[in-house]
Amino acid sequence: MQRRLSAILSADIVGYTRLMEIDDISTLSRLKSLRHDLVDPCIAAHNGRIVKLMGDGMLVEFASVADAVRCATEVQSRIARAEPRGAWDRRLVYRIGINLGYIIVDGDDIHGDGVNVAARLQSLADPGGVAIAGIVREHIGSKLGIDFEDFGQHSVKNHERPIQVHMARFEHPWQDDSPPKRPAAAVAAAERDGASIAVLPFTNMSGDPEQEYFSDGITEDIITDLAKVSALSVIARNSSFIYKGRSVDMKQVGRELGVRYVLEGSVRKAGTKVRIAAQLINGTDGRHVWAERYDRDLEDIFALQDEISKHIVDALKVRLLAKELETITKRGTDNPEAYQIYLMGRSFFNRGHESRSVKTARGLFAKAIDVDPLYAQAYAGLADCDSYLLLANDPTATYDNIIGNADRALELDPGLADAHASRGIAMFSKGLRAEAEAEFELALERDPTSFEANFFHGRNCHAQGQFERARGFYERTITLKPDDYRAWDQLRAVHVSLGHHQEAVQSARECLRLIEGEIAAHPDEPILMCYGGCLLADLGEMERGVSWASRAAAIAGDDLRVLYNLACCYAKLGKPAEAIACLERQASGSPTYVASVVAWMKKDSDLDPLRNHPRYLALADRMEAQLAEPPGLIP
Repeated sequence: MQRRLSAILSADIVGYTRLMEIDDISTLSRLKSLRHDLVDPCIAAHNGRIVKLMGDGMLVEFASVADAVRCATEVQSRIARAEPRGAWDRRLVYRIGINLGYIIVDGDDIHGDGVNVAARLQSLADPGGVAIAGIVREHIGSKLGIDFEDFGQHSVKNHERPIQVHMARFEHPWQDDSPPKRPAAAVAAAERDGASIAVLPFTNMSGDPEQEYFSDGITEDIITDLAKVSALSVIARNSSFIYKGRSVDMKQVGRELGVRYVLEGSVRKAGTKVRIAAQLINGTDGRHVWAERYDRDLEDIFALQDEISKHIVDALKVRLLAKELETITKRGTDNPEAYQIYLMGRSFFNRGHESRSVKTARGLFAKAIDVDPLYAQAYAGLADCDSYLLLANDPTATYDNIIGNADRALELDPGLADAHASRGIAMFSKGLRAEAEAEFELALERDPTSFEANFFHGRNCHAQGQFERARGFYERTITLKPDDYRAWDQLRAVHVSLGHHQEAVQSARECLRLIEGEIAAHPDEPILMCYGGCLLADLGEMERGVSWASRAAAIAGDDLRVLYNLACCYAKLGKPAEAIACLERQASGSPTYVASVVAWMKKDSDLDPLRNHPRYLALADRMEAQLAEPPGLIP
């Protein structure tokens, strides 16, 4: 079987079953003529391959996205002119959906998520229209001269990440006598499960930007509480927080996220007082469903959160089970001061996993524990931070501390997924592959949406050469947090190892886009420039890649993680001497670090250009001779 990236067109006749019931012989004859005279020649003219016919529908593969879109729009325009102006409900009218995605080729047939999404897009299209995925829209830009309307994001069955939908409509001669209707995409959103909700970031009304952590923390905890209600479908934090700081129409949000309800609100904290205002809005028509304002002492913050969550559940008219109520009201601490410090730490941890933010978060989690020594989430936060610092070869982070803090968190709260994930990262850093896998599985059993558990489970597989398995975890990670450049970079690396050239290039482009944004925010972070330089080399932009590598080298210092990644960058840019010099410098690390680097170097496709270089071979031999501990930390 072969796996490749293709443009997939899915087409279906509107109301075919009804037409066959009215006049089966005439309908079948007209459909065959339409295909023979118009549709099939158009597909052939645009280099398409008809994979299969399914009664009134068809599946077509194109190597070019532009060819697929041109073919679809031409088919719809020509059919509109060809079909007679009879009764509107007797015409043959196609809906067409187009996606760009990976497919599995099995003989003459194709399978995979790319095909499934194309079929879903087809079902969302207007009669006589074309619905395309966001990735298709990005590829064609405006060069085809076709107007597409943004219909927001829509959930797709068996596909974790919502799909961005764009719609092309055409002026058909028969539209003036057809009955009024809503767009199919709008109908799909309106008919979605009524118990679906997105919680937008609550606005900080305190007049102090430093209080942003508190309003964000309140929002995240409401999302967490509502997600515990089995009768509710709740959009994850990473998706709803894209609206932070934006003035948006609630109907647009409902359409883009594919939910019926949207919760928005504000938080004002002043001294020992807190005011929270919240309103629940029907995302289909913009109607207000429920609103409330709460004025409380900060001492009552936990009871206030419980009250808000229960009021929302009541307003949505869903059932809250007794066990769900128990988990919602279990906060981990009853100390408001410890809670505020913990929220502040979480805000720094969520900013990114570079050492400065993680160290600040760690100090705050430790302070929260000083205030409340029984705060399980704060112990898990410490373990999370030390896991990332250990991976960055920070001497303050130790394996024993990670295990100790994670175990303490689990002793206080056995259901904490984060604590199992941190144990797994620590074991991964020591090269304990089977033990790490067991911890990641426990974390995912408790929280399938854990970013850390999915990402590092993938890295654990990657380090063992299990590239297909690693790819699955990286793709899952990306659905959870599409804007995390590290997951895209690791996905690129496994595609290279698997020989998936097109997929590697696509992942590299997306990763580079995200890294450019990160560099704009953190221009003095050398690791970002190392990652970016590797990507630019993959994309053939060598001159720009060398510039990024030079900037990284100028500020790298003796950071071993930066030196390793800078070596990868130079290797891909065709500078073997500079690459090996960086590897030689970072080989001066601790025995555990050196052992881990040797293990990772063997699997790292970025270093393939150096494999036969005499200096590289000599260095690898020297590092092998230094091994005194099992493989550990991977840079």
